[in-house]
Amino acid sequence: MKKHLKSLSKCILFKDIEEVKIEEILNSMTYNISTYEKDSIIAIEGDDCNSLGIILEGNIEIHKSFPSGKVVTINHFSAGNIFGEALVFSGTHVYPATILSSSTSKIMYLKRDTITKLMTIDERIINNFMGVLSNRILMLNDRISNLSLDTLRKKISNIILKQYKKQKSLKIILPYSRKKMAQLLNIPRPSLSRELINMQDEELINFNKNNITILNLKKIEESLL
Repeated sequence: MKKHLKSLSKCILFKDIEEVKIEEILNSMTYNISTYEKDSIIAIEGDDCNSLGIILEGNIEIHKSFPSGKVVTINHFSAGNIFGEALVFSGTHVYPATILSSSTSKIMYLKRDTITKLMTIDERIINNFMGVLSNRILMLNDRISNLSLDTLRKKISNIILKQYKKQKSLKIILPYSRKKMAQLLNIPRPSLSRELINMQDEELINFNKNNITILNLKKIEESLL
């Protein structure tokens, strides 16, 4: 347990809880830790979800497959994040998408009764848990809102403006690569690159990899109208 305390202290479930307290809590709990190699499957869509997963090391991706064979990356999470938090308490508790380990990763699994017990031990855990659920809902709403926009320019502008408000700077750093951005927008990567170049040619932005400088905030805002 001791070797995982640094990772667990960064976990949003144990936010603001001291390492010694985390160790004390988990020493009285039942849990499992599994290691996954890069590109290995953690869970397949339709699998039963009977545990909450805490990412101790590495990164994971959530993939959604369609009958046409198309695969869309819904989200990606790194060490400190959790997954399955809503499913484990739902009536169906099955994964709606496939979870892939995008690097060598280590996951701690806590079953439903263990999570319930954790919440009764320290009220900070239940507050953190509810915060996670709230943030997931907001994130899903943002994603649905972005996908509902009818042009690629609007989708890109929406992401740029959200990051501008979040980072409070005209020079923003996107929290993902261009490949990830294309997957999240559900568009081909070349189409994304072409539109970014068009926006640069129109002197709306400058960009280099995932660094974007907003040159004309007003026009970017107007593109959403």
